[in-house]
Order: sequence, then structure tokens, then C-alpha cells
Amino acid sequence: MIIGIWFGFDVLVKDILVNTGFSSGVKEQQNGDYTLITDVEEIQLGMFDKRLPCFGCGIGWFSFLLGFVIPLMWYYATILYFGNYYHKDPRERAGLAANAIAALIFTVAVLITVAVILL
Repeated sequence: MIIGIWFGFDVLVKDILVNTGFSSGVKEQQNGDYTLITDVEEIQLGMFDKRLPCFGCGIGWFSFLLGFVIPLMWYYATILYFGNYYHKDPRERAGLAANAIAALIFTVAVLITVAVILL
């Protein structure tokens, strides 16, 4: 029984996939009749399969990290945030929002520093 399960596992999995309506894709791919299973209602289902720009972390988080060296990057990303850049890819929203907060904190810190120095 155990040997039958051990050696028949691949056949069992393929049988389960065929009986449940899912395609394993191996047989269809060899025949050239392979079709991608998609959702008719959700057209942009594969939208998030692409990698984010800037080493995979997105423009927002990349600008946030680079902003500690060049603070103008926070303002650049804040402009992107208020310009609704995240509608292209919603995964960018959190990073761009973090830049807006960092730019606000940096601006307040600079204003307080200038006020203390001049007054």
C-alpha cells in the first residue's frame, strides 16, 4: 500500500487536478494546445506579476531610502504621490506616502533649525 502511494503519487495528483477541473498543463503544453487559465471578470489579474522598478522595491521606497542622502528625492516622490502616480501600480502607494511624510518632517525640521539660528 505504501509503495503504491509512493510511486503513484504523481498519478494521483494529476488525477485530482483533472477531476477538479484544473489543468496541470503538461499534456496540453506538449500537444501545443496549452491555454492560460484566466479570470474573465478580472482583466488585470497578471498586472502584479511584473517586478517593480528600482531594484524591485519601487520608486517610492527607493526614493525614501535615497532621500536620507539627497532629501530632494522626498519632494520628487511627494509630487508623484499627489500626482496620483500610484494609479499605474497600487503597490507604489505606501512608499510614495512615506516620502510625503518624510518631506513634511524634513521641512518642519529645517524651518525650526532656521528659526533657532536666525532668532
